[in-house]
Amino acid sequence: MFTDYIFSISRYAIPFLSVVILLRNLRSLLRGRTEPEIWAYLRVGQENVPVYHWESLIGRARSADIRLFGEGISPIHAVLKRTDKGRWSIYDVFSRSGVWVNSVPVPEAGIPLRHGDLINLGGSCVRFLNLSTQQRQRNENKRTGAGKLVNPAFTLGELTLLQLFLLLQHAYSARQADFGTIALSFATLIVLEWCVYEAMRLMNRMGFEMEIFAFYLTTIGLTVAASSVPEDIYKQILLIVAAVVLFLFSGWWMSNLQRTVSTRIAAGVLALGLLALNILTSDSVNGAKSWLEFGGYSFQPSELVKAFYIYAGASTLDALYMRRNLYSFIIFSAACVIALALIGDFGTALIFFVTFLVISFMRSGSIATVLLAVTGAFLAGFLAVTIKPYIARRFAAWGHVWDDVYGAGYQQTRSISAAASGGLLGKGAGAGWLKGITASDTDMVFAYVCEELGLVVAVCMIAAVILMALFAIRCARNGRSAFYAIAACSTSALMLVQLALNVFGTLDMLPFTGVTFPFVSRGGSSLLACWMLIAFLKAADNRRGASFAVNPVNRIMTWEEEQGIEVVSWGKLPRRGGKGGRK
Repeated sequence: MFTDYIFSISRYAIPFLSVVILLRNLRSLLRGRTEPEIWAYLRVGQENVPVYHWESLIGRARSADIRLFGEGISPIHAVLKRTDKGRWSIYDVFSRSGVWVNSVPVPEAGIPLRHGDLINLGGSCVRFLNLSTQQRQRNENKRTGAGKLVNPAFTLGELTLLQLFLLLQHAYSARQADFGTIALSFATLIVLEWCVYEAMRLMNRMGFEMEIFAFYLTTIGLTVAASSVPEDIYKQILLIVAAVVLFLFSGWWMSNLQRTVSTRIAAGVLALGLLALNILTSDSVNGAKSWLEFGGYSFQPSELVKAFYIYAGASTLDALYMRRNLYSFIIFSAACVIALALIGDFGTALIFFVTFLVISFMRSGSIATVLLAVTGAFLAGFLAVTIKPYIARRFAAWGHVWDDVYGAGYQQTRSISAAASGGLLGKGAGAGWLKGITASDTDMVFAYVCEELGLVVAVCMIAAVILMALFAIRCARNGRSAFYAIAACSTSALMLVQLALNVFGTLDMLPFTGVTFPFVSRGGSSLLACWMLIAFLKAADNRRGASFAVNPVNRIMTWEEEQGIEVVSWGKLPRRGGKGGRK
């Protein structure tokens, strides 16, 4: 009787805590102010124009970050770039009248800038004014810090309580022989998330909303694994630990933008190598060659390739305006999509294509390029439906699954029935019957969660992914670097499309493509990829003390400070010459 009472409480507590966690993170992410960072100034006449980005377009076009209206200034004239070490350079892009720094013409490779340098842009002269460490610190202290509106430790405590309630439900439904492993897995996850929180505090990083969302979704994924394959749950928790470690490593790696950009080609080669290995060595299962087997473990290369593809596709502004870089990206994208077509992974190919559209538009700014890509994809899709019979069958079954409940509509009709039977609160973790259907815990995991945990929790899962994407898009407007902005926006598009294909495909609102739900679907490859993708969103977070993509202010020295050159105030003319300076 007592256990029944506790189980009843947990059925209400889990959706309630899910909504509370969602609303607290919503308030922290979307109601917090996102003031732009000031990294330098350009003296234009008597006015100091702030430089808000590590890479800024200079020109008279509306899309320029710094708009100048001199007679000789082109729509997009130059790019002003800062490294994460605090060193500045300027690049001439598409200008008709050239760029000079202290009467020296700027080559295609750019030229370094120092405090007080005079920049001539087609006859219009501006002066570059760098910020000292003290000035940057004062500006930084005026910005709103992350985690001020909502205490992340309290939200993480609510997530821990939710995890304990889920564990209670498994204690009620799981076999006694399996419960010990399930309890150990949940305990490991709780310890892991608190260790990550403390690690972020040690690095003076207080914005923990992305991690809480990721851990919330991972928790739902762990309870799905505990319900469907309790005998293998230890594999799932080991993969979770590996995924979080990979997330932390990715964050540390991207804290150095120069190192990040310099390894883009290596990431692209690795992506193509994984796909080639998949094509050459894997066996076809249900029309697709998506899996590799290593020592009893299955591995899906296309999942990790998603992260490598975005990593290789994002770029800095100075590189974006070199056409050869855009052409090489198009060739790289075409190779990835062709490889996925050969593998037979239609769902992942569609996700890649949408991601390509986002990256190509952000890289080129050309609607014509996007329309051309859409036309080509339409023709390729028509060809794929014609050549691949199983893809044609899925399109034929779309909207007609109830016409053949024992054939083409077998999985989806069961999923829809199970989702409806769960109601708002669900039957309880481990108490559903959908787990007996093939791929219920991967491709149809949305219905799985609806049945066992209820519609409220399932909607909170969807909202968590959407909120992360909206916040990343919001941050991209004030992004430090084009690399972080492109990576975050393309990651958001990828996760939203993957989410839509999984949920709508399960409910027969879209063709059933067999893609996973981010973080929740059981499987190590998808989980590793999702945590890597979260690192892109975290890197784009430009709130004070939130992102690990920028070092604390007091650890960065400007070029002038490194050389011992005095940085003067804005009211005086810069002093020329001096130690390490220019005559």
